[in-house]
Amino acid sequence: MKCWTYFAINILQKPAFMIGLIVTIGYILLNKHWYEVLAGSIKAIVGYLILSVGSAGLVNNFRPVLVGLKNRFNMSAMVIDPYFGQNAVTSGVKEVFGKDFGNVMILLLIAFIINILLVRFRKITKLRSLFTTGHVQVQQSATAYWLILFACPFLINNNIGILIVMALILGLYWAVGSNLTIKPCQELTDGGGFCIAHQQMFGIAINSWIAEKFFGNKKNKKIDDFKLPGFMSIFNDNMICTSILMLAFFGSILAILGKDYLIQENFLKEGQSMIFYTIETCLYFGVYLSILQLGVRIFVSELTQSFQGIAEKILPGSVPGVDCAVIYGFGSSNAIPIGFLAGFAGQILAIIALIILKSPVLVICGFVPVFFDNATIAVFANEKGGLKASLILPFISGICQVFGSALIAGWVGMAVYGGYLGMWDWALVWPVMTGVMKIGSYLGIFIIVLFLLFIPQIQYRLDKEGYFLITEDFEKYKNLKNKI
Repeated sequence: MKCWTYFAINILQKPAFMIGLIVTIGYILLNKHWYEVLAGSIKAIVGYLILSVGSAGLVNNFRPVLVGLKNRFNMSAMVIDPYFGQNAVTSGVKEVFGKDFGNVMILLLIAFIINILLVRFRKITKLRSLFTTGHVQVQQSATAYWLILFACPFLINNNIGILIVMALILGLYWAVGSNLTIKPCQELTDGGGFCIAHQQMFGIAINSWIAEKFFGNKKNKKIDDFKLPGFMSIFNDNMICTSILMLAFFGSILAILGKDYLIQENFLKEGQSMIFYTIETCLYFGVYLSILQLGVRIFVSELTQSFQGIAEKILPGSVPGVDCAVIYGFGSSNAIPIGFLAGFAGQILAIIALIILKSPVLVICGFVPVFFDNATIAVFANEKGGLKASLILPFISGICQVFGSALIAGWVGMAVYGGYLGMWDWALVWPVMTGVMKIGSYLGIFIIVLFLLFIPQIQYRLDKEGYFLITEDFEKYKNLKNKI
């Protein structure tokens, strides 16, 4: 356990080093020279660190702005955000269930091993993706720990039993969820050789399917197909479009918070111009987004090339599951702010509905769900269904995030500790799974496990010829689809 804890803290929870380790192993298996292994590993780590700077900048710069609404108006509310959700579990799991939070790391270990085994026996399981985003695994392990303890009280006194059940369900969710994103990712990136392993994997698969089936026709143009006339043509430039939209959006929120509050909370210094502070804060959105996209371009090529060694020697036909932010280097860049704003509009509408309905659980928007879920969905939706899909589907997603999170967090008791993970899968998929397990007891657990195992079998039967080909040889896969 000491070895595992050291590995988990220093490598698994730090995706840059986890990616570096994968690249190192991959290149060694490809029999690369030592200096090529070293160079590729450094490049992958640096690229992911650059991506992390962009992601962290977005979160750290704008989370206080949204949370400030809660503090400014003294609202007693739960924040939907992975970090607030993890803190809620840390604070309450001992008090509510009498369990040690340290078990979360053991859960993560067993679930990760299950993910590896499921991919190793892909001929039987039909699963092809390895979940490699360690920080997301920690957040999900924490929330799953609480949800399954709540749903399976009959196992609470059986420490080994509850951990095995949790790990089986969580490991299956990681493998099945990331596997669902392979087709959308490969088609969007033209065989990029990776999939998404994040908080909205079922969301990506479902929304991509809806976009293709209900919006996917020639009349529905993609975002980049629109050439705006006159002065509006400046919005064709992604950086300008993003900066202006964020200036209008976050500028309004900062104006609502007011100068006195910003000074009180040390966001704004005495004597500093409110106008220029607002402009600078909002323009940093474009800065961090550009940094994020630069990091994607640097590390993705190293990861996909090196993973061929792992795919050939250890996990044949598999692909790595990575952070959803990686997808922002592909597709339409303008889909990112459009999806974010559409999702935020949906969240605000849902929050107003909660207030009107006098919901016992009030929700505050968290930046991570409202941005990373809805921007990601918009990128895929635009690729499959054009501008309409990239506006409508993130808007609906925003509504579902708020209602689903309020329902599940209030029911299981996490809301009183101030936070819930709140992202797409955890606002829609996990509440259903929790309900089935709570109502069905042992039968409910069996149903969930069977359901998750059944999904890749259905995927395989819908496309037997192309199912494994899409990860093994994308050019042959495209030729096969063109013939059909």
